[in-house]
Amino acid sequence: MKCREVAEFLMEYLDGALGEAERRVFEGHIEDCPACVNYLETYRETLRLGKIVFAPDAELPPHVPADLVPAILSAPRN
Repeated sequence: MKCREVAEFLMEYLDGALGEAERRVFEGHIEDCPACVNYLETYRETLRLGKIVFAPDAELPPHVPADLVPAILSAPRN
């Protein structure tokens, strides 16, 4: 498995959707590739933070200006 393939299978791996053989190949690559270990860890952290931020009852951190969120939501989208 190459690093690019790790990125392609990452969500399936984290969701537990890879077959046994694919999972072994994926994990074998991860064991030998520090860059992919780092990518996997940062991806997991991104997912964790995204769940927190987009939780329906999430509160803004105190350092975020009150008018920032309405300004972002009202900004034109390209």
